[in-house]
Amino acid sequence: MSTIGETAKEYEPTRMKTIADAEVISVSQVFQEEDRDTQDGEKYHVKFIVIDDVEYRVPNSVLEQLKTMMEEKPEMTTFSVSKKGEGKGTKYTVVPRD
Repeated sequence: MSTIGETAKEYEPTRMKTIADAEVISVSQVFQEEDRDTQDGEKYHVKFIVIDDVEYRVPNSVLEQLKTMMEEKPEMTTFSVSKKGEGKGTKYTVVPRD
């Protein structure tokens, strides 16, 4: 049994990661969408992928960039995403890996 202080030190809030947190993503990765509820009971729509049982949110800007890259390079099979900024000002950049 642990103390509340020990538990607090180890506590990590449960938040969905973003696709930028994944190292390498395959273009054949299964894509999912669903409606969920916030802790306040409000509905929201989320687009995400799952890698090793971890959910990664996929912003629309990533999908737009990936579409353009795949049109230019149809043989592309993997990519990564870099992220700059926080909150609504976050900018994502898709980086081809192969």
